[in-house]
Amino acid sequence: MKVDVLLGLQWGDEGKGKVVDVLTPRYDVVARFQGGPNAGHTLEFEGKKYVLRSIPSGIFQDGQINIIGNGVVLDPILFRKEAEELLASGIDLRKVLKISRKAHLILPTHRILDAALERAKGGAKIGTTGKGIGPTYTDKISRNGLRLGDALLPDWHQRYEAARNRHLAILAPMGENPDITEIEKEWLDAIDYLRNYDIIDSEHYINRLLAESKSVLCEGAQGTMLDVDFGSYPFVTSSNTITAGACAGLGVAPNKIGEVFGIFKAYCTRVGSGPFPTELHDETGKRIRDLGHEYGAVTGRERRCGWIDLVALRYAIMIDGVTQLIMMKSDVLDGFDEIKACTAYKIDGKLTTEFPYSVDGIDIEPVYTTLPGWKTDMTGMKSEDEFPQQFRDYITFLERELGAPITIVSIGPDREQTIERAKA
Repeated sequence: MKVDVLLGLQWGDEGKGKVVDVLTPRYDVVARFQGGPNAGHTLEFEGKKYVLRSIPSGIFQDGQINIIGNGVVLDPILFRKEAEELLASGIDLRKVLKISRKAHLILPTHRILDAALERAKGGAKIGTTGKGIGPTYTDKISRNGLRLGDALLPDWHQRYEAARNRHLAILAPMGENPDITEIEKEWLDAIDYLRNYDIIDSEHYINRLLAESKSVLCEGAQGTMLDVDFGSYPFVTSSNTITAGACAGLGVAPNKIGEVFGIFKAYCTRVGSGPFPTELHDETGKRIRDLGHEYGAVTGRERRCGWIDLVALRYAIMIDGVTQLIMMKSDVLDGFDEIKACTAYKIDGKLTTEFPYSVDGIDIEPVYTTLPGWKTDMTGMKSEDEFPQQFRDYITFLERELGAPITIVSIGPDREQTIERAKA
């Protein structure tokens, strides 16, 4: 067996949570491979709305195993709150959730460092969520991090105190002298809570499952254009959000990757700072934001909105090796007379269809193709046979431009508003 990978192709917020929830019944296991509680995956069904931050989005289905992999950074306090909210909804995570002992821990001082470092940047702020993600990955790479498995060792408290004191020593010259007494107590209590879960060597566990012909879906967070290597650096996240991140974040060999589901919106959004070539600063951008309810699932921040960027999408599809495309929020564009799609960039008077080394600080003029809108409410449709011709033409145009089939189309937030298309 091979693992299938599901990830976002834009700047995050593509709707991955809903799709994981829809696809989960076909898999035995759902495994999250990177990111932290800065990523909010929103799911809606049976009239209720849920936002998951660290827990895989397959948790609502029929008893499938869910795994938090070694590539994830975990905040014990936020995890506990999320778990208790799910328990109140009737879901006992202890029966279906396993956590890698190699997952790195977000300390209280990581969050303080995150805020202090962002303030120090002044006008060059990255737009961090302030959840401590960057400092935690920094400690991981510099070999100063704490992992969940450390909390099971006899010298746990010495390890924690050494890491905490190191952070406080970094903060002191920055004029930061935080009182962490209360938050530290809450954090250590949350560590005790985490010890009640099944903490495993997830790389061995997943590869045993594959040897037993079990099916695994790997769930990514954020989006390809936020990848630390291939995204719009430095306005990126601190992990590898691409398909290769599933290998490093779960211990799966590259030859074990099967289908790669790439998710994108019918338009484009971005949260926080950073370049956004197709951003709309006019009433059209505001209309898309309002119709799409484009506000961060975790932060509540207003998302910047623009037309779909096919230059960036083609790049993401290439990097990820996407085999199937999934288009989200098509219904948001139901009422538009015209739909625009960026097919090339004009940089210094020259046309290019390749995503450049940097899109920050350079003048990019998006080159648009305009297509007629479908002017039809699609939210109640049950099959692609009901799609208006203009929407069929939009899909055909995108498939031709992107070189990959669109096999699933979302026409609303509920899991039932998902239409699978016949493969060619």
